[in-house]
Amino acid sequence: MERRNQSSATEFILLGFQSRPDQQVLYFFIFLTMYTITLLGNLTIVTIIRMDSRLHTPMYFFLSILACLDICLTSMTVPKLLVDLLSVKKTISFSACITQLHFFLSFGNMGSFVLGIMGFDRYMAICRPLHYAQVMTKRLCVSLMSCSWVFISVHASLHSVLASKLLYCDSNEIHHYFCDIPPLLKLSCSDTTINELALSTETTAVVLAPFLCIVISYGLITVVIIKIKTSQGRRKAFSTCFSHLTSSALFYGPILFTYVRPSSVISLDKGIWISVMYNMGTSMLNPFVYSIRNKDVKEAFKKLRGTLTSSQ
Repeated sequence: MERRNQSSATEFILLGFQSRPDQQVLYFFIFLTMYTITLLGNLTIVTIIRMDSRLHTPMYFFLSILACLDICLTSMTVPKLLVDLLSVKKTISFSACITQLHFFLSFGNMGSFVLGIMGFDRYMAICRPLHYAQVMTKRLCVSLMSCSWVFISVHASLHSVLASKLLYCDSNEIHHYFCDIPPLLKLSCSDTTINELALSTETTAVVLAPFLCIVISYGLITVVIIKIKTSQGRRKAFSTCFSHLTSSALFYGPILFTYVRPSSVISLDKGIWISVMYNMGTSMLNPFVYSIRNKDVKEAFKKLRGTLTSSQ
C-alpha cells in the first residue's frame, strides 16, 4: 500500500485525553492540583534538608536529589499537558518532541539510579554500620551521582537520536499526552528494529540494574533484621527502610510494566493513566512518603515553620 505522505512529520498532535473532551476542564484542575502539590512538597523537602544541619547525611542528600528530579520530571510534561487541555490545537513541534523525550528519559532514569543508590545506602547503614561513615563519604556520594548522570545522559541521547532518525509519514497523531518511546515507535512508518532492540535490551538494563540493586540490598537487610533479637529493634530497623521501599514500589511498578514489556497488549487509555502514575503520581506522593513516618523530617519541618512564623 502506498503511503499517504513520503515526507516525515514536522509536528505531532498529542491526542492524550482528547477522547473525552467533556472532561478536559476537570482533568485540567486535577492535574494542576497534582502539579502544584508536587512542586510545593518537593521544594519543601529540598528546603528543610538544606537548612537543617542534622539532615546533612548521605540518605538526605540522595533524597534532596530525588526531590529535584521529581520537580524536573513533572515539569517536562505537565505544563504542556495543562496548556493542551485548554487548547483546541494540541500540537508539538518535532524538535520540541525529541527534546521532551530526551529530558524525560534523563530525569526519569536518573530517579531510578538514585533509588538504587539509596538502597545501597540503607544496606550500609543497617548491615555495615561500623563502616558506614568511612564508605558513604561526601566524595563517594557526589561521584555516584556524577557517574550516574553521565551514563543516563548517554542513554537518553541514544534513544533521542534513534527516534529523531525515524520517519513519521503515515500519521502525526501521538496517542499520548507527551512524547515517549513506545507511542513514537508505533507511529513511525520506517524500520524500528534497532529502536525496539535498544528499548528491550539497553533500556531494560538501565531500569533493572538499580532495581536489582534494591532487591539485593533489601534481601541482605532482611537477613540482618531477622537476626535482631528484640521486636523493637526490628521495627526500628525496618522503619528506616519503609519510605524508600514504598517510593521504589510506586516508581518501579508502572515503569517495569510500560518499558520492560513494551509489546504487552494494553488499551490506550490504560497506558496513559499508567504514565500519569509514574510521571505525576509518584512525584507527588514522594514528599509525603518520606515525611509521614520520618521523625527527623517532621522536626526539621516544624523548625522551618517556626522560623517562617517568627519572621513574619
